[in-house]
Order: sequence, then C-alpha cells, then structure tokens
Amino acid sequence: MIQDDLPCMDNDEIRRGMPANHKVFGEDTSILCGDSLICLAFQHIADKTTAEVPPRRVLQAISELGSAAGSKGLSGGQFLDLNSEGKMVTLSELEYIHTHKTAKLVEATAVCGSIMGGGNETEVERLRNYGRCVGLTYQVVDDILGFGSDQIF
Repeated sequence: MIQDDLPCMDNDEIRRGMPANHKVFGEDTSILCGDSLICLAFQHIADKTTAEVPPRRVLQAISELGSAAGSKGLSGGQFLDLNSEGKMVTLSELEYIHTHKTAKLVEATAVCGSIMGGGNETEVERLRNYGRCVGLTYQVVDDILGFGSDQIF
C-alpha cells in the first residue's frame, strides 16, 4: 500500500485517515520501505520456519510469495492498472487488474499459511479461493472509497 499511494501510482495523499507515507517520509523513503517489506516477508519465511516444516513446503511458500509480488501478481496488476488510466476497460480486464494487485498478496498469505501448516492440495486451493475473494473485495472497496473521499478503509 505504501508504493500504491505514491504520486507515480495512485497518487493518494491519505491512507486510513492519515497522511500517506510519502507525504510524511518522502517518496524515496517510501519506495525503499515498500521494497524492504517485501524482502522482509521472504526473510521471515527463511528465518522463522521451524525444522518441523519440510524444506519442499518452505520452497513452495517462497515461490507462492514471489509469484504474488512479481509480474504475474501485484507488479503485473499494478502495471495494467497504470496503463488503463483514462481508458475504458472491460469487466474482465478490471477483474484481472483487481485480482492481480492487493488480492494476490492476500491470497498468498492464506495459501502460504496452509502450505506451511501442512495443508493438502484441496485445502490449499480452498484457501486460495478464500484469499482471492477477500483480496478482491478489499481492492474494490478501496477503489470505491478512493473516488472523492478521504479514505478510511
């Protein structure tokens, strides 16, 4: 959300009723903070996973998180969102953008928890669907609140 608020992205000055990070700390610090938080997620998986979790599950979770943050997830969705500014998009394109922004990260948290906790394939996919729905709902609400209001959500 830190980078999403930047002037070169969604250009939001307020986040949850408070000044956006780039307004308080500057754009340079906000970019570095956003990058660092993504790296911290990988570091946390590597440092905090106990020996009881099989290495293949750790690698699967790391892959899931990388995919969610990269070009097939958050970065790709944000790219399409930026390139759609001022254009009419189809419902399918809008859904793709929304499910590949914040929704991918919410999905990844649910999926990674299931993977690391020993969930089977069916459980992982159920949580993937749940995370996608929660993330999509968040993104739609966030966009609606972003039109002419001081965002609180």
